[in-house]
Amino acid sequence: MDGIEWIYDGERILSLIIRRFVVPEKTTFITPNEFLQQAGFVVYQTGGKIANHTHNPIERKLIGTPETLLVRQGKMIAQFFNEAHEIKGEAIVEAGDVLMLVNGGHGFTILEDTILFEIKQGPYTGLVEKERFE
Repeated sequence: MDGIEWIYDGERILSLIIRRFVVPEKTTFITPNEFLQQAGFVVYQTGGKIANHTHNPIERKLIGTPETLLVRQGKMIAQFFNEAHEIKGEAIVEAGDVLMLVNGGHGFTILEDTILFEIKQGPYTGLVEKERFE
C-alpha cells in the first residue's frame, strides 16, 4: 500500500511508518499476525453503525514492549536500529504520521516542537526497561 514504509533488518521487520495521507477505501489491516499489536484502517460509510459490544477477556502472553507513536504536532528524524545497535533506516516523520516500533531500537532528533501520542503495553514499571546506546 502506498504511504506505508517498512524498515527491515534482513527479513525481520523493525518498524513501519504509516504516512498521514494514507486513506484506504475499504477496511485494511496492515500488520502481520505475529505482531504483538494489530493495526489497520477500519472504514465505514456515512450512516453505518458499529454494533454495541464488549471485548471478552482473553489471556495473552507478550514478551517485549512494542510502541506505536502518533506524531500529533511537529517534525523529527526517526532512526531505526537492529539489536546489535546498527542503524537500518532513517526517516523524517511529521504531524499525522504513525510509527509502529516493533523490534530493535530507535532514536529521534527533534526538528520542530513535537508532541507524540504513545501507545504501548503498560504500565511503565520504572524498572530497567530500556537499554540506552550511542
